[in-house]
Amino acid sequence: MYFSKKAMVPVEEEETNVWMCSNDGCTCWMRDNFSFDESPSCPFCQSQMVKDTKMLPVLTNHSNKRTP
Repeated sequence: MYFSKKAMVPVEEEETNVWMCSNDGCTCWMRDNFSFDESPSCPFCQSQMVKDTKMLPVLTNHSNKRTP
């Protein structure tokens, strides 16, 4: 029998603007371009969220609900 390992295609990542929860006990975060508000609150604990960056896989938001 012959088994081959498929080559894994590397996922392209880029530094992405995100909103992170300011509550130390909460790990919630969301991409800035997927947020509906200019200054969102955490959907889990309702704390204020602060801007930050993360290395994330490239995603494109085709929604026109909010323009950067």
